[in-house]
Amino acid sequence: MPALHSVYAPRSGEVARRCAYDSTPTTSLHWDEDAESVFGIRGSASAGRGPGHWVRPHVSDASIWGCDVDGRVQMQVLPSMSAQKEIPTTGSRSQLAQSISEFLKDHPDLHLGGEGDFHAERQHHEQVFSIHNVPKDKVNSIGDVEFTALRGPHGTIPVRVLYPKSGEDKKKNGQAAGLIYFHGGGYTVGSVDEFENGLRLLAEESGAQVYGIDYRLAPEHRFPTQLDEYNALIDWLQGDGGKARGVHPDRVLGGGDSAGGNMTAAITLRRMDEKKKPLAAQILLYPEARIPFDTPAAEENNSGYYLECNGIFSFADHYLPRGTPPSHRYISPGIQSIDKLKGLPPAGVYTSGFDPLGDVGVEYASKLRKAGNEVEWRHYDNMTHGWLQMTAWSEIAARAVKDVAKDVRKWGYAT
Repeated sequence: MPALHSVYAPRSGEVARRCAYDSTPTTSLHWDEDAESVFGIRGSASAGRGPGHWVRPHVSDASIWGCDVDGRVQMQVLPSMSAQKEIPTTGSRSQLAQSISEFLKDHPDLHLGGEGDFHAERQHHEQVFSIHNVPKDKVNSIGDVEFTALRGPHGTIPVRVLYPKSGEDKKKNGQAAGLIYFHGGGYTVGSVDEFENGLRLLAEESGAQVYGIDYRLAPEHRFPTQLDEYNALIDWLQGDGGKARGVHPDRVLGGGDSAGGNMTAAITLRRMDEKKKPLAAQILLYPEARIPFDTPAAEENNSGYYLECNGIFSFADHYLPRGTPPSHRYISPGIQSIDKLKGLPPAGVYTSGFDPLGDVGVEYASKLRKAGNEVEWRHYDNMTHGWLQMTAWSEIAARAVKDVAKDVRKWGYAT
């Protein structure tokens, strides 16, 4: 591609800042104005914060947008720095992106883990996020949608399959990748309806089929019910269910956000312990790797940024049956010792600066890397929890989903 002479880096308020880079952009970036975040990148602790300082990216495979000498918009992808850089144990935050801030102001009563009854939260989330209620011009396109179901260990499991046009050839040849997706909502709130719009974008951008799962919610159904269902779904998609839909058994990934990220991390551990065929990768969006009772992010972002930190404890109470300790390996993957996390599938971990769960996600990514696993960690220091559901209102959220899709494509299709 033509050489970039300037870079536009979306950051807080989605205001573009201009910068230039030297002849080794994979190593460092030089800001004209300040040393703040390039979209999805934060500077190291040793980096300066004033004009003229160098910022060394922590995250891998970062996308840098800019213009070539003819004024055409281009994108430069920095090669992975996974092998060179350690992942820290805490994240950072800058300034909340303007589009996210406006969304929260427009929906002041929308909370996850608020003081109200969780049944009311279920209803409110459906009213805001359901694909039936998203503005029609903001609904992401998708090739086709299939509504099906699997007879699981605890009854019927509704499954919604999103078939991307971008993956039609792979499907015809039996070489498609399939991502099983467990949505977030504190194990208690949510349905595929509320996540479909973001998952459509993820499917089309990655070329992978996305299987949105309406698993049984807590507190009506507690651990390990959801993991039993996840296990059955993986077996199904790696077997006859995937074969019927053109999915290759070696290209089945698992993913989820928040509580869904917790369950994805947990099922990855469980299948390793049970010596079952592993997932091709685990995709963890702002995961609840453990309860965040002792992190800076839990204090800084305790309230007012959609996910209410103290409400996380009530969700945990919904999920855990009496007699099961919170330290259980499949409930709190993030507190497991590094030696107990070895030999796992590749992991994509995506964390946000304005999220009480931010630090536990960063910490888990760091542990996975130290255990010798392949990890891609992307930190969005101007984002809050829940951005997968906010693509209709925020271009920055949509870009973050496209970052996730890049990793799904890489591990699903070995590209």
